[in-house]
Amino acid sequence: MDPRMRLDFDRATRTGDPEVVFGQGKTPDQVVDALTELHRAHPARAVLATRVSDEARQAVEASPLPASWYGPARSFVVGPIPQPRGIVAILSAGTSDQHVAAEVEITCGVYGAGVRRVDDVGVAGLHRLLSARDQFVNADVIVVVAGMEGALPSVVGGLVGQPVIAVPTSVGYGASLGGLSALLGMLNSCAPGVVVTNIDNGFGAGVHAARIARTVGELRSRADDHESDSEPDEGAEDPA
Repeated sequence: MDPRMRLDFDRATRTGDPEVVFGQGKTPDQVVDALTELHRAHPARAVLATRVSDEARQAVEASPLPASWYGPARSFVVGPIPQPRGIVAILSAGTSDQHVAAEVEITCGVYGAGVRRVDDVGVAGLHRLLSARDQFVNADVIVVVAGMEGALPSVVGGLVGQPVIAVPTSVGYGASLGGLSALLGMLNSCAPGVVVTNIDNGFGAGVHAARIARTVGELRSRADDHESDSEPDEGAEDPA
């Protein structure tokens, strides 16, 4: 393994999740080595590599790693994805934003949350969002991915009571400034309950959303178990 890489094998113990490989800027050999070592350290948990180049993809596919490729997110997963707890609804404004939404989706899965995708519901066709409301209104947390002026999270934040995580994308014409306009628009949202990630940071949004969703899912499961334990046994006789 490249001696310049120092992998964080203890991250799973500290945070509950293994280290993730950020593929951008790494050589193909470095991506393969990092995935190999992390998978060896955590064979029972999925290990994720994001922003994987074409060259690194070829190297991983030529290696003995049991890796699954998720093309829309340009990501690899090595190892079993955990049983999902809780639901993250992922809304994307347009088809051009879906590569970032895909990164949110695969990250949520690796981090143990269930996912519900709702695509192409941008504010230019508000009826599309309103007609899809039933698909996201009952989720535990909502991630909203949008470029251009970044208005969609504010609209969603005015329709729901769940936490909303806004992800600005670099999609747009010149005045969008590579996503800066969307970022500033989301940061200035007048809807309460909206928090914002960095531009195109589907991974960061996915981690945050999954941690909320799986915590809610775990609490819901405990409440259901408690309610089940509290129910009287129909076959038991009343005490004299």
